[in-house]
This record gives sequence, C-alpha cells and structure tokens, in this order.
Amino acid sequence: MTLGKLNLDEFAMGSSNTTSYHGNVVNPWKSKAEPAKQLVPGGSSGGSAAAVAARIAMGATGTDTGGSIRQPAAFCGITGIKPTYGRCSRWGIVAFASSLDQAGPMARTVKDCALMLNAMSGHDPMDSTSAPVPVPDFAAALTGDIRGLKVGIPKEYRPEGLSDEVNKVWEQGIAWLKAAGATPVEISLPHTKYALPTYYIVAPAEASSNLARYDGVRFGLRVEGGSLDDMYKKTRAAGFGKEVRRRIMIGTYVLSAGYYDAYYTKAQKVRRLIADDFAKAFETVDVILTPTAPSAAFGIGDNTDDPVTMWLNDVFTIPTSLAGLPGLSLPAGLSADGLPLGLQLIGRPFDEETVFKVAGVMETAAQFTAAPEGV
Repeated sequence: MTLGKLNLDEFAMGSSNTTSYHGNVVNPWKSKAEPAKQLVPGGSSGGSAAAVAARIAMGATGTDTGGSIRQPAAFCGITGIKPTYGRCSRWGIVAFASSLDQAGPMARTVKDCALMLNAMSGHDPMDSTSAPVPVPDFAAALTGDIRGLKVGIPKEYRPEGLSDEVNKVWEQGIAWLKAAGATPVEISLPHTKYALPTYYIVAPAEASSNLARYDGVRFGLRVEGGSLDDMYKKTRAAGFGKEVRRRIMIGTYVLSAGYYDAYYTKAQKVRRLIADDFAKAFETVDVILTPTAPSAAFGIGDNTDDPVTMWLNDVFTIPTSLAGLPGLSLPAGLSADGLPLGLQLIGRPFDEETVFKVAGVMETAAQFTAAPEGV
C-alpha cells in the first residue's frame, strides 16, 4: 500500500535536499559532536531515505540520475539500489536527464530492496528506454555464498580529501569479503577523474531540453505577462529554483551554437570511455566495491556557498550512472560522530543478482543495527 508522497530536491537536482520547493528534509540521525545541529539526508531522494530511516515506511521509491538513491541511502543508514538503466520503467517520472534517470527501491535491508526491485522491474511498452529483458528472482540470489568471486577495488577512488573514516570502512568491507571467500583485485578506472565534469555537461544539457516544456502554456505553473515572451520569462523565473535555473543555464550554454562540439560532443565521447573502463574491469572481476560518498552527512546550510563542493558528494556514484550500471549502497559502519557510512557495490549491466548476493554477505558481516536516536 502506498502511504503517500515524499519530499525531494526540486526536479531531482541536488545532493542535500535543501533545494526543495517545499523546504528542506531533515535527516533523523544526529551527530554526537553537535546534537542540536540538523543534518541533510542527502539528495535528491532525501525524503524517501529519511522516511525509511525514521521507520515511517518499510520501503520507498527514489530516482537516481547521478547518485540520488545511493547517496541519501548512505547518509541515512539504509540500503538503496540504482538498477541497470532500463531495468525499471521511467513512465510517469518527470524527466531530468533522460539518458541517466533510473527508478529504484530504498529499504532497511538488502532483501527488502531485492523484493521491491522484483515488483518494480519489467518491460514497459510505454517507456522507449525500458529494456525487454527477463526479470530474475533477486531475493533468491541472497545465497550467502560468494566464494570464488573477484571483487574489484578501483585505485582511482581514493581522491585527495577522502575522509579517513570512509577509507577505514572501505578497508573493513574488503576484509569482510575476503573472509567470505571472495578475492579482492586492484583495478583501474582511469577516466574516473573526468566523470564529474562529464556529468555536469550531459545532465544539464538534457535537463535544459526536458524542462523546456515547463513554459506556462502546456501544463504546470503559469504567470501571466504583457506578451508571450514576458509570460515565458515570468513563468520560468517563478517556477524554477536557483539550482534548477543554474543547471538549465549550463545546459543551454553547452548546447548552443559554437559550444556544442566543444562541450557536449566531447562529454559524450568521455562518457563512452568511462563505460569502456568498466567493461574492461568486468572482464576480470565480478563486482566492484567503492565508498558511496566521500563523507558522512553534513549540516544543513553547509557547502551551500559553492555549488561545486556540493556536487562533489556524488563523485563516487556518478561514474556508475554514466555507464548505466547497477549500483547498491548499504550501511557498513558509523563515523566517530555516530553517523552512518555507506559502501557501494557496482555490477555488470543487468547483473543485479551478483550485486545483491555480495551485498547480502556484507550486510551479515556488518551487523549494522544502529538506528537514529528515538527510533
């Protein structure tokens, strides 16, 4: 049964849930160091993550364009999976970036996510990007046996400024998998460093095109003006928040005459190289393990002066999205301030079964039973 709707960043554009039209969502977790400080739940699907973490709902849906299921899952201490692009129908979802958007489940356990994904998956003739592929029993993949699997550890996922606590929990995750019979293998994803700038060309470009339909004529908000152009301007000024306007302007710029080849075409080529990196890695490994986010949840109002700093929250999730691969985040430990830290598992296209299998083993090893205070 659907309980209701949850808040998110406006048009799914944000990594903190502070850009929502309805006001920000508050993470139910509190920092031990500053218990009075309200924390972000992550974004854009922060309302979904916060509701599940606070035990308001057993599970919730979200959409992930560059990390909007996985990053809030990590910040709120729950599990969330962005399935392979095309696994779940996008019919009825307001399009942000059509080549990246993917719906997926968020829940407290790996098994609950597997059950939800089974219900959500399948070909939809109403969605041209929905893949006509069989849907396996994802929950049946939770066998607990990962002996012989090879787990890729990308050396490029240790950027400068990575939290020591995040690195420590990553090493712990590697140890858990090794103890369960899997073999860690160092891999290289050399074009990872270009993923963030590539995403912030491709995604805004597609958003600029998709959001052109919100013009005050066809549907949605309409603010009357003295002329048609004036009505367009007033409607789009009132109907879009600061972050959405920023991304539309970036997208319009990179698609404009004289800049299309210099930015958008080049970004599409780099995107192909990022996907090729993963394809090469999966020739030797079965799944890839990385951190989900570079830090634990931060305070509401922090990182708001510099949009690039805010965008860096998705540095580990964006490459997976650009390649259209399945990525799952699960809670693996707590920071010194008592906040959840997540690890991400990345799989081959349409191989969510292996991702769930490995995630189930990690969940058992982590024994993550912590909950927000008062829950």
